Amino acid sequence: MTSPLASDPRLIVGLDLPSVEAAEALVVRLGEGVEFYKVGLTLLARPGGVAFAHRLRDQGKAVFQDWKLHDIGAQVEGAARSVAEGGCDLLTVHAEPQVMRAAVKGRGDRATKVLAVTVMTSLSDEDLREIGYSTRAAELVEARVRQALDCGVDGVVSSPLEAARAREIAIEAGRPDFLIVTPGVRPAGEDRGDQQRVATPSEALKAGATHLVVARPIIAADDPVMAAARIVGEMDAVR
Repeated sequence: MTSPLASDPRLIVGLDLPSVEAAEALVVRLGEGVEFYKVGLTLLARPGGVAFAHRLRDQGKAVFQDWKLHDIGAQVEGAARSVAEGGCDLLTVHAEPQVMRAAVKGRGDRATKVLAVTVMTSLSDEDLREIGYSTRAAELVEARVRQALDCGVDGVVSSPLEAARAREIAIEAGRPDFLIVTPGVRPAGEDRGDQQRVATPSEALKAGATHLVVARPIIAADDPVMAAARIVGEMDAVR
């Protein structure tokens, strides 16, 4: 299938669907219009979920395995090694120093890039207070970006609202190649869903994001192909 517009490698479509079969059908429908996919825990935990992620790469797609690893160092190191050996473009871990260092060690010199999840985009400042943090989301993200740089990971996952500051910190650290992957991206007028800290595609890119993760606005659309094409069109205006 040919998309109405060219694809954009900065767009990552989140396959947040209930089954591998549904995800496969959507990938076929989107065809050449999408180059990059995120496979999250719901699919990875399904029988055949990891194999599906590998098939996507065999088809020439870039794949983001969103494991959000968070365990003792030895377990994270082993898991990161397994994911990297299997073949994966992006792998997420939680942005805690021990976890990040272990993931980088496990990945070794393989091509997989490790991303540190700073603060989930579903969390507000009030949510963080309830968890027990005394800092606001923006302050916690800033601290974790600095730690991520120190630990040698390849980038972070943060909301679009913190992308600009994350970019500034990376530039100051001499890491212009540092990835800033932003979920919580919603085209103008779209429902926020369970996301608290959101922005439009153009706002996120202008703030410094290198990649946008978009799920519901595409996968729940009546016409996912046109929904993806509209987002690519908005992204194309920001270079």
